[in-house]
Amino acid sequence: MSVSSLSARALDSLLGEWRSTGTVYEALADRIRLLVLDGRVAVGTRLPAERDLAGKLQVSRTTVAAAYRRLRELGFADSVRGSGTQTRMPAAGRAQQPEPAGAPLDFTKAALPAPSALAAEARAAAEQLPAYLGDTGYDPVGLTVLREAIARRYEERGLPTDPEQILVTVGAQQAIVLVARTFLTRGDRAIIEAPTYPHAYEALHAAGARLVGVPVTTDSPDGWDMPALESAIRRTSPALAYVMPDFQNPTGRTMSPEQRERLIDAAASRGTLVVADETPAELDIDRPSCPKPLTAYAGGQQASVLLIGSASKTMWGGLRVGWIRAERPVIRQLAIVRAGIDLGTPILEQLLTARLLPRLDEILAERRDALAAGRAAVCNQLAARFPDWHVPRIEGGLAAWVNIGAPVSSQLVLAARAHGLLITAGPRFGIDGAFERYLRVPIMRTPGEVERAVDALALAWPNVIGRRVPEAAALGAVV
Repeated sequence: MSVSSLSARALDSLLGEWRSTGTVYEALADRIRLLVLDGRVAVGTRLPAERDLAGKLQVSRTTVAAAYRRLRELGFADSVRGSGTQTRMPAAGRAQQPEPAGAPLDFTKAALPAPSALAAEARAAAEQLPAYLGDTGYDPVGLTVLREAIARRYEERGLPTDPEQILVTVGAQQAIVLVARTFLTRGDRAIIEAPTYPHAYEALHAAGARLVGVPVTTDSPDGWDMPALESAIRRTSPALAYVMPDFQNPTGRTMSPEQRERLIDAAASRGTLVVADETPAELDIDRPSCPKPLTAYAGGQQASVLLIGSASKTMWGGLRVGWIRAERPVIRQLAIVRAGIDLGTPILEQLLTARLLPRLDEILAERRDALAAGRAAVCNQLAARFPDWHVPRIEGGLAAWVNIGAPVSSQLVLAARAHGLLITAGPRFGIDGAFERYLRVPIMRTPGEVERAVDALALAWPNVIGRRVPEAAALGAVV
């Protein structure tokens, strides 16, 4: 079996700001361990040779050897003579770090439980299923009844759409992968927000794209650095630009109408395909109404805009139903490429989604109440326990992008595991190890769960802040 290898340069990029005022080898081992835990380094990957990594990081070979030894002790690496050091996950009971009693509280997933309407609609969908059993069940484009329901939803949002402009996929993730495979060739440039949804940049990178990051921040009400975005498009002429214009994951920012128009203008000037991921677009809390889809801002422009939607965030992740809205020739092109990936979306899930879509406003009202309660709990608990942290204004979406004031997010995440909390560090949302000052905190959990999570962070924080990562100017003294 072939083993993938990670170069010293690639690992250095993933590590980001890993150094701490504690023992250097332990800090390095901790960061590699986090990369394995959150999937940025796959299990079974061969790590760089000790000499190569030491040279790249400007530390001694002894430091790297000690870090690898620590990973082996923790069960996150194996070393075989002649094969180097490979990552692994610890066997049950092997972990050397204290583990909390009971099941951990999982804050790594920003997703809601099923709405109250789902169970009854699932039974009704099952009763509809016999009408489809006489066919093969392979459905590469999507059931007509579902594509009609999706098209109606776009109509309600002010975008005329017919069913032939819809391709149903297995979740939004498959839609992103399918778009990347269809419209990117190796070496193409692709615009990506920074920070962004991790599996989006992974899909674009896997398709061979050279990623061009454009900042999105909570430090400004504008969110997007539009001059930087326009400059990046005009400078690099990217084949594709992936954006999340509503309740961007993880920052929660929303593009203004003016920003949407500027994006379309810039993309049209270079023939760039704009891919707008609208997965969280309708998860409003305070916003009076959902903006028109990005396609509606194209007007007479020749910019191509493709929309991605999903039932996973508004309805339930277990449905695994997503879709792409584009012009008919594009849908036909996507369907051809899809044949090499799979043969369609499960029928029962499509029937259930088609039944839920007409009730979406009712479901969203239920979601709004849950998100408002969760937001209040997160904001109040963090303000009380961490007054120096900055929690941005949250108008919708599923999470808060919290500035914790020090570049220790990865260390905090590792320390919190020992207190029963699984949560995602800021660098998971960057393409270059950045965002160590940020932590994504989901807001859709119950007040009781939020209190438990903040308790765990409060227990972990004193140990982490004592090992605070120095500013870049001071890193030389640590080596």
